[in-house]
Amino acid sequence: MTYSRKLALAAGVFFVITFIPSIPALFLYAPVLNNPDFIVSAGADASVRWGAFLEVFLGLAGIGSAVALYPIVKRQNEAIALGYVAVRAFESAVIAVGIISLLAVLSLRQDLGGAGAADAASLGLVGQGLVAIHDATFLIEPGVLAGLGNGLLLGYLMYRSNLLPRRLALLGLIGGPLVSASGLLVLLGFYEQLSVPAAIATIPEFIWELSFGIRLIVKGFNPSALASLSPDPDDGVLSGVEQPAVLPSNGHPVPSKD
Repeated sequence: MTYSRKLALAAGVFFVITFIPSIPALFLYAPVLNNPDFIVSAGADASVRWGAFLEVFLGLAGIGSAVALYPIVKRQNEAIALGYVAVRAFESAVIAVGIISLLAVLSLRQDLGGAGAADAASLGLVGQGLVAIHDATFLIEPGVLAGLGNGLLLGYLMYRSNLLPRRLALLGLIGGPLVSASGLLVLLGFYEQLSVPAAIATIPEFIWELSFGIRLIVKGFNPSALASLSPDPDDGVLSGVEQPAVLPSNGHPVPSKD
């Protein structure tokens, strides 16, 4: 297995992993997200902690996918590849903020949950504020940043390099801006995040990301397109410029015919 194939496999696995924790985490978070008095009530701590545990893996998988792809996509356009890694790292940071906000609710609940009625009302407002922070991160990360990073930037890199079929890369170029635009409209109050227009806008991006991960696991990158990119020494492919010089009997180097 070549270096490039290993990177493609790793990136594909990380992409698929990002789908696994996200949906269960929402169900595990349900007690704290749906109960305004959660911080002054009892029970369900373990559920929220397991949700946070899964989202930690979600954030790490996002960074892992960008790190695995960077050595390949930088050979197409290093600036855009670096921008993609930066957006993915920012996504993970936003996810971390959401995790911390809900863990803070648990900490306050344990430390101050036995407060009097007057303090309980104030504590309830604090808890709702922390949950609102989590809800905001859920809007910014999958609603705006994912479309920019995984959709537009990665789709552009795949389309221009032809590392994947261009018809597949078009899903990223279409779905990324669409889901980011939808997230901005939600941010501006045109419609709710959990609404029909928002759900429809996510469909192309969802198909793109899932197909991207599966394709990399099963087939990897297009070999001919990979060979046409600027060479990577670790991949064992050298261009004509990088071929070792031929030394004739007179000792003077002669460039390779390639």
